[in-house]
Amino acid sequence: MMEADLAKMRKKGDLPQKICATCGLPFTWRRKWAKVWDDVKYCSDRCRNAR
Repeated sequence: MMEADLAKMRKKGDLPQKICATCGLPFTWRRKWAKVWDDVKYCSDRCRNAR
């Protein structure tokens, strides 16, 4: 809950980013990943399926 509240107060550019394990491009935190952000490795389903 705290992470979701934090996202409301942040600017888009201030959200955490990671590098996709498949394509190597940076991707930004999304609300649907709030509870599993530590486990997210891929930017999309396409990259996750291409691993």
